[in-house]
Amino acid sequence: MREIRFDLLLLFIAFYVLLAPVLSDLVISKLDRRVDLSSQMVRTTTSLKVENNGVGTVSEILLPFPDHQAKDLAFLMVTISEGKGKIKGVSGSLPIRVVKPEETPPALSWYLVSLPKELGKGESISLDVKAVFTHILRPFPEKITQADIQLLAFQDSAYYLSPYAVKVQTLTVKLPEPKVESYTKLENTKVSGSEIKYGPYENLPSFSYTPIVVHFVNNKPFAVARELVREIEISHWGNVQVTESYNIHHAGALITGEFSRLDYQARPHVRGASAFRNLVAKLPPRAHSVYYRDEIGNISTSNLWGDSAKTLLEIEPRYPMFGGWRTSFTIGYGLPLQDFLFQSEGKRYLNISFGCPMDEVVIEKLVVKIVLPEGSKDISVSVPFPVNQLEETKFSHLDMVGRPVIVLEKSNVVPEHNQYFQVYYKFNSLSLLWEPLMLISGFFFLFVTCIVYMHADLTISKSSASYMAKLQWDEVQTAIQQFQNIMNRCMTVHDKIEASLRDLSRTGDVQACKAARKAADSLLKELSKELKPLLSFLQSSPQAVQILPKVEELVAKEKELQEKLMLKHSTVVDCYEKKLGGRETENRVASVQQKITLLRQEAEDLFEIIDEI
Repeated sequence: MREIRFDLLLLFIAFYVLLAPVLSDLVISKLDRRVDLSSQMVRTTTSLKVENNGVGTVSEILLPFPDHQAKDLAFLMVTISEGKGKIKGVSGSLPIRVVKPEETPPALSWYLVSLPKELGKGESISLDVKAVFTHILRPFPEKITQADIQLLAFQDSAYYLSPYAVKVQTLTVKLPEPKVESYTKLENTKVSGSEIKYGPYENLPSFSYTPIVVHFVNNKPFAVARELVREIEISHWGNVQVTESYNIHHAGALITGEFSRLDYQARPHVRGASAFRNLVAKLPPRAHSVYYRDEIGNISTSNLWGDSAKTLLEIEPRYPMFGGWRTSFTIGYGLPLQDFLFQSEGKRYLNISFGCPMDEVVIEKLVVKIVLPEGSKDISVSVPFPVNQLEETKFSHLDMVGRPVIVLEKSNVVPEHNQYFQVYYKFNSLSLLWEPLMLISGFFFLFVTCIVYMHADLTISKSSASYMAKLQWDEVQTAIQQFQNIMNRCMTVHDKIEASLRDLSRTGDVQACKAARKAADSLLKELSKELKPLLSFLQSSPQAVQILPKVEELVAKEKELQEKLMLKHSTVVDCYEKKLGGRETENRVASVQQKITLLRQEAEDLFEIIDEI
């Protein structure tokens, strides 16, 4: 650190030697500088009174910043002081642009401030310069344990870096708490509570530089969003939907060692002083339908309250955030359209804030997407600071050509950027009826189609070949079903014949057995008569060509089965009448029984084949 201070000192001395003769017409008669270190952002407010001691008039003032600070400069604003300055009543910030004066070293970044009017000889003006820096506070040490507090180091100059001579100046450094580890002690240095005061210092030449280092405690949230995507979707049906997707990490001192949730829960202010466990988003008043979720789902650790002036959403991640840890989540909410959409000179315009609603968060990349209604045209954007602007198209429900999307991108965003911006566009109110008419027309044609379908005769012409073929096939199917019914009844008669033989073996009643056979013969003759016309129809029908062979085969198998059953019946009855033994009877009918079993199996197989066809 000593080597860095020494190099900077030599560098600024070289700048002074080079530039002092060129920029000597202006003198800063009084300068008060305040540096606020109470958060992760360094905010400097400099009140200076500039006098013109030269002969000519001056309309511009140069503000230099070292490159190592300028690269982290997030916000710069210069306003005219309303105090004792000679010029009063001028409101708003002064125009600022980046310049590169000739014959200046590359280690400084220069900003040129344009005055509202030229400063004549002997005149003076009082200005307030506000600058916000990010990432210039360095954790020291860079790694700590769960139980350690977070210490930061801040480096700057006790003297204000200026190309102009300064008659009187002071510096006040505000700390987050009175505890300070160490600080550079110079002449006229005093510590009062949580403030370190340097000065007053008088009659300092241009580019005066005296390095100082402050080593202090800061356990405030170091929440840095690597990227924040805000989508603002306008619906002319009365709502503005805002969706914000965060990718946040703790940019403070990295935590080392093991993390103990038990210790953290028991003493969070001791065993987790450097961590932050919640963030507060200041939403617009009358925000509704608020949600807070991540990739897993809804997160219930949040609180919402508000009044007529604001709505506060306190969100708590799923785990405490220590140095180096990160998390991603999304918050969304709806806003009343009439609070943010207005009309002027034939155009509608959206007036809404640009930045992040959380004051503690630094955003490395902010993407704001404004989704306008389909049919919007003549779109223009007014933002109070430079941004990158792109255009996209988004398709949503019932969109035909898509909705125009204005994409605004900005890096290194701080709460000071949370200013209102405007998006102007033209939109025909009749376009609001487009989507309802699409729905009504769609349902109308659906119902008409259903009515036409229900009343239309979609059958094939009765004179066509396909229709005749279908009728013939239906007749064949009916005949087959009747055929199967007759064959099933025949098989039932066969079962009755078998049952009469079993009754004979049990009771020995030969007459009853003969009577059962006689009844079976009568039934089989009737079924045979019913079967003849069906067989004749199937033989004459061209649609039955495929199934007819199986039908005829089944008829033949049934007749053969019938003959074998009758043979078995006659044999068994004859044996009973001759009073032969049971074994002798079985021997006589054994071969016939085998044939009956085989024929039954073949008949069942044919039944299945006919069912499949």
